[in-house]
Amino acid sequence: MALPSKVNFVTFDVYGTLIDWEKGVFDAFQKEATRDGFTIEDPQEAISRFHEYEREIEGGSYELYAEVLRRVAVRIAKDIVWPLEPSRAGFLPDSVQRWAPFKETNPQLTKFSKKFQTGLISNIDDKLLGQTRRHLPHDFDFVVTAQQVRSYKPDPAHFKECARRIGTKKGWVHVAASYYHDVEPCLKEKVPVIWVNRNREELDAGQKKPTAEVKNLLEAAKLLGAA
Repeated sequence: MALPSKVNFVTFDVYGTLIDWEKGVFDAFQKEATRDGFTIEDPQEAISRFHEYEREIEGGSYELYAEVLRRVAVRIAKDIVWPLEPSRAGFLPDSVQRWAPFKETNPQLTKFSKKFQTGLISNIDDKLLGQTRRHLPHDFDFVVTAQQVRSYKPDPAHFKECARRIGTKKGWVHVAASYYHDVEPCLKEKVPVIWVNRNREELDAGQKKPTAEVKNLLEAAKLLGAA
């Protein structure tokens, strides 16, 4: 599946693609743990556990992403033997408003928005995304959240809803950093997808290649002729 000869719509995943959520999550854990005099020794361990538990919880019956974050926080705290009271687990959804964009994000979004219609496709609820959008001063043409479709990627509901709103899959390209949440479902739905592989992940033998792979948003903008 090749990139369209004429691109009209470019959608973006948000967390990991536009927003540095890993730093935001770890900073939140570190700040809250410090209140108890507790030090988190291994940042990567906390992030790895976050990936694992988030996927597991999102795979169950739908609930708001704020609640997903609370449940993830409780489980990670238990694993690292940090005696966090569950009533304090709201520190994690409360921190979303402070999760910052990557330095390249807004300059590149400006380039994309001058040339294409743009949208956001995100595994989050509307309230938390609203807080994040204060860091993204751009007018997106449409936004699809997990709350709106009541499911989480890699379930295809986000992409089906996006296609419905656009009215076609023709001329649409999705840009995302998560192979699991975005690249795989896009390939299944036959939506051209540019994988922003910031962490230089390597695919297993059985994994299908994305339509294109780049290191950052600048490369994605150049690839689509927006830079």
